[in-house]
Amino acid sequence: MGDRAAKDALFSAFAEVAAALGSGRRAEIVDLLAQGERSVEEIAEQIAQTVANTSHHLRTLARAGLVTTRRDGTRIYYALAGERVEHLWAAIRTVGEQHAGGLDRLARAYLGDRSELEAVDRHTLLRRMRRGDVVVLDVRPAAEFAAGHIAGARSLPITELRRRIRTLPDDVEIVAYCRGPYCVYADDAVRQLRGEGFHALRLEEGFPEWRQEGLPVASGAGDVPDPQRS
Repeated sequence: MGDRAAKDALFSAFAEVAAALGSGRRAEIVDLLAQGERSVEEIAEQIAQTVANTSHHLRTLARAGLVTTRRDGTRIYYALAGERVEHLWAAIRTVGEQHAGGLDRLARAYLGDRSELEAVDRHTLLRRMRRGDVVVLDVRPAAEFAAGHIAGARSLPITELRRRIRTLPDDVEIVAYCRGPYCVYADDAVRQLRGEGFHALRLEEGFPEWRQEGLPVASGAGDVPDPQRS
């Protein structure tokens, strides 16, 4: 029969993994790294923190085994330690959505009213891409598109959309996607596109959920393959 102290140590070690996500900033970092590897400086910019504070959070995540690092010259890059970390974050969100009181209110306060934004699910979008009757826009930053994106999507970061909006075809439906269910980039893109007369929808979730389901993905900043051939 196991020793009480040994059992306490074991369960405390499990709890340390959960404790590493016991900070909104660290949870946001995990959400960001689900898009792909990023440098400390890039992460700090995205979460609006100093490099010093961001490094502290990343060290906590690394000690818990949730992220890995690599060095390239003077820069340090971080990535999630594996798919299961991404699944853990998705599970936490799902439990929160289903059981945590007040989360709906907080989500609405951040995301705004989505009731007027028509959404399309992943499999419907894939069928439509294969028919060639839809344009898919990845409105995340270009670095995230290069790290991985829906095969056949075009990169048009939300920060560039207004300047480049007239380069888009106006005779076909446009679907925008971004980081996941709590990312506002796709919502903002759809609102801008509709304001300019385009027929635009948002993907229900985002790139990580698409990839987790094993749907066609590509990487790199150049041309992307037709999903029908993936």
